[in-house]
Amino acid sequence: MKYIAPAWLPGGNLQTIWPALYSRRVFGPTPHYRRERWTTPDQDFVDVDWLESTVSEGAPLLVLFHGLEGTSRSHYAEAFADFARERGMAYAVPHFRGCSGEINRAPRAYHSGDYEEIGWMLQQFRAAHAGPVVAVGVSLGGNALLRWAEEAGDAASQTVRAVAAVCSPIDLAAGGHAIGAGFNRLVYTRMFLKTMVPKALMKLQQYPGLFDGQALRAARTLHAFDNIFTAPLHGFKNTEDYWARGSAKPHLHRIRLPALVVNARNDPFVPAWCLPHAKEVGAHVTLWQPAHGGHVGFPHGRMPGHVRSMPQAVGNWLLEASA
Repeated sequence: MKYIAPAWLPGGNLQTIWPALYSRRVFGPTPHYRRERWTTPDQDFVDVDWLESTVSEGAPLLVLFHGLEGTSRSHYAEAFADFARERGMAYAVPHFRGCSGEINRAPRAYHSGDYEEIGWMLQQFRAAHAGPVVAVGVSLGGNALLRWAEEAGDAASQTVRAVAAVCSPIDLAAGGHAIGAGFNRLVYTRMFLKTMVPKALMKLQQYPGLFDGQALRAARTLHAFDNIFTAPLHGFKNTEDYWARGSAKPHLHRIRLPALVVNARNDPFVPAWCLPHAKEVGAHVTLWQPAHGGHVGFPHGRMPGHVRSMPQAVGNWLLEASA
């Protein structure tokens, strides 16, 4: 991916914040979705938003797995929807548990290494769609998608043709420490905890005694939040165990289908020093590591810019890899 940031928007933080808030997301109409509710194997639910558009029989389906606290209305999700509409693809955004506007029922939420959930969702899409299926995950969703591809091995290609991960924290410890320090802690960590803590406390109302509510209210970092809530609710000993077992980077050589891993080297959430080199990944993995772009930003054009360049490049790669 040859990406050059506009001169009017320098630096990783500006390239992260401005596109999410102000840049143009679509070239066509604002995406309209049709929602489906799926019952999970543990009798919980996930909500799936399908793009309302006309597609031909047998057209490819693009599935997008959103990032931490994301939705089908996140800037990148709408940009990918616009790409899918333009290319005549079907498009769907499955929401991780608790992210669709309604708290889920089970005593769990979602996490960066949730590959079993990813696998179950992809199987539902494969069964429901006649044409080829490709998948892209953004940030947290991308790491989880790669973990699924790693665990599925040769069987992954029976479900999807190709996968892509965009700005994913494939080294969760490096990303976790980066977002917990300095400016990142003041801005990004506060933003995430503003929605994550209330949702966790709603879970505590559903299941009294599930975790230490007082400790959670005092959490000021994602490390602390994960230690109190994410790790124990999802079978991990602590934050360090979760970050170690959930990270996709150590297992990239196990992937057996076309996989694209995109990371800007000035991403505030994912330090450049932790990104993989070509010798650390398998033959099926393609690395794109442009110098600029921020975290899921990649703005293009004159102010206020647009965010369609990255979805277009990634989407075209998926189509070519799955042909």
